[in-house]
Amino acid sequence: MDAKVALIGSGNAFFMDEGIGLYAGKYFKENFTYEPPLDIIDGGTLGFRLMPLLQEYEHVIIVNTSSDDSMSVGTIVVMSGDELIANQGIKKTANEVEITEMLQICSMASHCAQTTMVSIVPEDIISVCVDVTPALRAHWENYIEMIDSELAKCGITATPKDEMMSLDEIIEQFANPSIEEGRGF
Repeated sequence: MDAKVALIGSGNAFFMDEGIGLYAGKYFKENFTYEPPLDIIDGGTLGFRLMPLLQEYEHVIIVNTSSDDSMSVGTIVVMSGDELIANQGIKKTANEVEITEMLQICSMASHCAQTTMVSIVPEDIISVCVDVTPALRAHWENYIEMIDSELAKCGITATPKDEMMSLDEIIEQFANPSIEEGRGF
């Protein structure tokens, strides 16, 4: 039996680059099919609602930003849940604090998913704007490739669909969601 795997896009689309984890999750949801199946979840700013996901799945990959001022914009960091707990993670935004805290709490439970966080260092998480800075856009393809690589380590094969949704189309859906037209995550 294949392990149950989840890709969780995390962040806040209203604060410029902080939404890139959400956009990456949507990108994988819209543009690929998976073997074995992959659950793709809009993690937004889940906080304590992340706990049941960490207990339900065998593997969880969280994609988001890492507000580490010691690194250059666009630097991609991959850390295991154990490394995040040991290093106390980067805790600059509420979302970063909550993810690390949930990993700490779940690590004491009878089951906690093998967790990997794929983060990218943002340029701007302060401006109120549904978009991504040009500096971070320049690293988008590398970010997607790194996430795909982590999925492969969990035994997930992502096959591109015939028609691909662009980053700009995804951002447009977050900026102008519509239930009627199925726009959003």
